[in-house]
Amino acid sequence: MTPARAAVASPTPSSRSRDDYRLIGGAGGRAEAAGLVNAAWYQCPVPRADLKALMKRDDAHALRDTTLWYALILGAGALFVHGWFAGWSAWALLPAYLLYATLYSSPSDSRWHECGHGTAFKTRWMNDVVYQLACFQLTRRPTRWRWSHARHHTDTLVTGRDPEFNVTLPPDIPALLLNLFALKNVPTELWTTLRHAVGHISAEEKTYIPEMAWPSAVRTARAWVLADGLIIGAALATQSWLPLLLLGPLPSMAGAWLMHLLGLTQHAGLPENVLDHRLNSRTIRMGPVLRFLYWNMNYHVEHHMFPLVPYHALPKLHALMKADCPPPCTSTPQALAEVLSAIWRQRGDTGFFIARPLPIRP
Repeated sequence: MTPARAAVASPTPSSRSRDDYRLIGGAGGRAEAAGLVNAAWYQCPVPRADLKALMKRDDAHALRDTTLWYALILGAGALFVHGWFAGWSAWALLPAYLLYATLYSSPSDSRWHECGHGTAFKTRWMNDVVYQLACFQLTRRPTRWRWSHARHHTDTLVTGRDPEFNVTLPPDIPALLLNLFALKNVPTELWTTLRHAVGHISAEEKTYIPEMAWPSAVRTARAWVLADGLIIGAALATQSWLPLLLLGPLPSMAGAWLMHLLGLTQHAGLPENVLDHRLNSRTIRMGPVLRFLYWNMNYHVEHHMFPLVPYHALPKLHALMKADCPPPCTSTPQALAEVLSAIWRQRGDTGFFIARPLPIRP
């Protein structure tokens, strides 16, 4: 789809400053005045009985998929460790390590996401365990991100309200490039973990993290400091880099590239400040391997419109909604080409966004 200016009503101004995205002193007041805060969003007409059936949760799907995912991580890790002790050359070790780190880090994003919604498993403690593990593998603070994501769903791409913009306008190209390997995100998360560990929650964080959750943020940060300290201690005790390469921030960064690229396809290049997920979210056709790693988050319009539908039911939800939605992107490369083209143009034209053609309803 060729990027074009949208013919949809939007309070998005033709010029944008990165300061507008601040949650304190940004554009949040204008968004509230425009009726965009905690607003009613458009929903496709899905039959109630069908939606109720799709929202049913179970443990079987996520147990199967989580077991397979960790088996792949362990297999890739075993290959890398074997090569390490067998004296493989750096050129042979590098692809083995990249495979391990990618499996360790990038799929954790969708597991964090689904378990945070509480939809992956029917059993609550299973969601909580996988959520905590995935957060640690991502180096993503669990309490902060649980609440920031709740705000992201309430005020999706509402400027000055949504804390999870991955592309602000004008785009920060150096930051986007650094985050191919989380070279900005992970150090920021580590610094904030230390800040939380001493009991400091920032003023912006307090705008979306309720006071009752502040002690949880502090406790989790302290547990992370202990865990990372144990990993560093193991490396010192064994006089080996292996513990640092297998657990903690290093594999989080080395394997973040796939998560970063797929994350860009969710919303980047689409309009801000519109109350229709068909316009500000992107659904993509993907093959089975990427859909497994991504836990069907390529059905992103569907997920945002009906976030209580578990990941494994999103293809069926897509079939029920597609007549009322724009055509999905035909492939991941096509979606990325669309996104990157829009980001490049937005460097000089912050009023530009991609218009999704909505079906004409009778």
